[in-house]
Amino acid sequence: MASLINSTATLIGDAYDFYLWTLSISDERTKGWLLVDSPVPTLFYTMIYLLIVWAGPKLMKKRKAFKLTWLLVPYNFAMTALNAYIAIQLFVASFKLSYSYVCQPIRNVWKAEELQIANAVWWYYFSKLLEFCDTFFFILRKKDNQLSFLHVYHHSTMFSLWWIGIKWVPSGSTFLPAMVNSFIHVLMYSYYGLAAFGPEVAKYLWWKKYLTILQLIQFTSALVLGINGIRSGCDFPLWMQYALVLYMISFIVLFGNFYTKAYIAKGKQAYSNHQARVNGRQNGVNGVKKVQ
Repeated sequence: MASLINSTATLIGDAYDFYLWTLSISDERTKGWLLVDSPVPTLFYTMIYLLIVWAGPKLMKKRKAFKLTWLLVPYNFAMTALNAYIAIQLFVASFKLSYSYVCQPIRNVWKAEELQIANAVWWYYFSKLLEFCDTFFFILRKKDNQLSFLHVYHHSTMFSLWWIGIKWVPSGSTFLPAMVNSFIHVLMYSYYGLAAFGPEVAKYLWWKKYLTILQLIQFTSALVLGINGIRSGCDFPLWMQYALVLYMISFIVLFGNFYTKAYIAKGKQAYSNHQARVNGRQNGVNGVKKVQ
């Protein structure tokens, strides 16, 4: 028993020493920034998020769904503006710095444009905390069908993983996935903001399907970027590139499955139903009774 306690204490001590070592190699430029110094706030908010995901639908079960149009419209357009700001900041700064879209090493310097990149990446990380509201609104509106594993996995992991990004790699190749994803979120939140006005407006919004396609293209491109970085020996943290590859594979599988069920399978079913109706009309015209 004493041996087990000593082994456990040693393991905990080694883990803590490793944690202190990782802090010593974190990026100096983001030290002291809101939520960055310690993982505790990020983990705390993520745990609260998961608790609400679990308890929220139970608490709303016997309550009437909230409409929330008055809140959804400004929220979605505010998120549109924030993501546009992030994308523009990253594009302008990376252009001025002649950043590579294939492999960009971290430049740990205090140049204004480099700090602009880091600042935009921080806002991108913080936006993932704000995006928890997407889930909370689903719960309040009793849209429990939207609380899929994909949705919860995406929201809960992005916030935590981008804390790692802003803590250790707030510049370099980090800029690209943040910039591209922010641009896609501009389109996404624009759609949700307009759709919140109701069916009268939503029926004219034709691009929802293509948002998922854009996301799949984004994830595939990021996967290729990560694999290329590993194979070519890109001077960017290797652990980050492996993490990117694994994370993108999970997204491609989950979003691909969602797209297949939401659009391809439904499209085939709609076509089958249409053909059945056509055949039924033809049988009626020809005076042929359909055999059941």
